Amino acid sequence: MSTIKITPPLTDAVIQNLRAGQQVLISGDIYTGRDAAHKRLVELIQNKQPLPVDFNGQIIYYVGPTPARPGQIIGAAGPTTAGRMDVYTPQLLEYGLKGMIGKGKRSPEVIKAIQQHQAVYFAAIGGAAALISKCIKAAEIVAYPELGPEAIYRLTVADFPAIVINDAFGNDFYDQGVQQYLKKGS
Repeated sequence: MSTIKITPPLTDAVIQNLRAGQQVLISGDIYTGRDAAHKRLVELIQNKQPLPVDFNGQIIYYVGPTPARPGQIIGAAGPTTAGRMDVYTPQLLEYGLKGMIGKGKRSPEVIKAIQQHQAVYFAAIGGAAALISKCIKAAEIVAYPELGPEAIYRLTVADFPAIVINDAFGNDFYDQGVQQYLKKGS
């Protein structure tokens, strides 16, 4: 599979062309969010209140960036374990979120919600936080500044590298990798 360049907001047509295991380069605006921000967002949804950001078609990157050094846009910005957001993810997908970036496996409930709402989960390379931060061209806090690194940022990225882990068809690249390994071992 070749690398595909994508730009949020993601459309159904773009998502339909993504497959587990495919490499992507993301350019454009993405949003950040971790546990504390997700909890607040879901509380707003449950209380039928407006969200501070329109997540329709958007991508959330599970990251809590470190402070920027002088002359830099952002500090290290490596992915957070996605499973920590699993309790909140189905509600955000129902609300229009189309993509998530993190590391690690997702729960069966989230994989089902990804398929149901035609979304996608990408993995970023853990341990490469400094390298990933070079893809970030602008960073602005757009909600919950009191949360510090867990605030919601709008990041403008250029050729942000990621791999499709869970596609809209229910495929899981982590499971596919295990199956390939087991086949080679027999």
